[in-house]
Amino acid sequence: MTADDSHDDIPVQRAAPRIGHRGSGDPQVAIDTPVVFDLEDVAVYYGAFRAVRGVAMKVLKNQITALIGPSGCGKTTLLRAFNRMHDVIPGARVTGKLQYHGIDLYGPQVSATEVRRRIGMVFQKPNPFPKSIYDNVAFGPRVNGTKNKIELDAIVEKSLRAAALWDEVKDRLGSSALGMSGGQQQRLCIARTIAVEPEVVLMDEPCSALDPIATARIEELMRELKSRFTIVIVTHNMQQAARVSDRTAFFTAELDSANDRRTGILVEYDVTQKIFSNPSDERTENYITGRFG
Repeated sequence: MTADDSHDDIPVQRAAPRIGHRGSGDPQVAIDTPVVFDLEDVAVYYGAFRAVRGVAMKVLKNQITALIGPSGCGKTTLLRAFNRMHDVIPGARVTGKLQYHGIDLYGPQVSATEVRRRIGMVFQKPNPFPKSIYDNVAFGPRVNGTKNKIELDAIVEKSLRAAALWDEVKDRLGSSALGMSGGQQQRLCIARTIAVEPEVVLMDEPCSALDPIATARIEELMRELKSRFTIVIVTHNMQQAARVSDRTAFFTAELDSANDRRTGILVEYDVTQKIFSNPSDERTENYITGRFG
């Protein structure tokens, strides 16, 4: 995957019909459901420390996949592996197979910059640039070479509308983004992410710093956006995962005999309704019912 690749040139990998058994990391999926990410035995290391290990799962197109589990179980560590954010951390590395439409994301010919264009990220704390609302959204398209004012205006409006923010800010696009409320800032960050038309949007605890009203708006927005994007979300809020996600992966931390430290593992991955109503693994049930975590 290079910067010159067309998105349409990427082969779309198809999931096998009715694959996987319960708890295998391979939930049952419908025939011909497009698979965006295919993970096999994925581990993430920080130096000698293996932070998460043995992850096997398939992330499906135009669905919301939630990663849940207690603190320190590797959820955010895994999320950041999806768009190669660990590349900037000295000593960090990813092993196993992590494919995006059948392409090895960590292959030597793959551009990390192009990966991050196609796989955007929204962080836990809203992080608007100290620029105007307009310039925040136009930043990515400008970096990608869009200079025409009419085109930029159209992208900004489209992105702000998609983020359910246009009507609130259309009369003050030149105002600083730092003057917006926390919920507005987070929706602006979503608009900034989708302005470059990624296929995937990763969200790391996007509502943890927001009040319940702002949280509800972000959740509604996620449900609307999944018709255009594949979304992977990390959340500590199990109710949120139950409300918005199509599939849920439950992680926990257990002692790793290789280095005598606790490391994250994927316990169970399935359709969300089953995870919350009839989990296959006792550890999942214990977490869901509040017996630990």
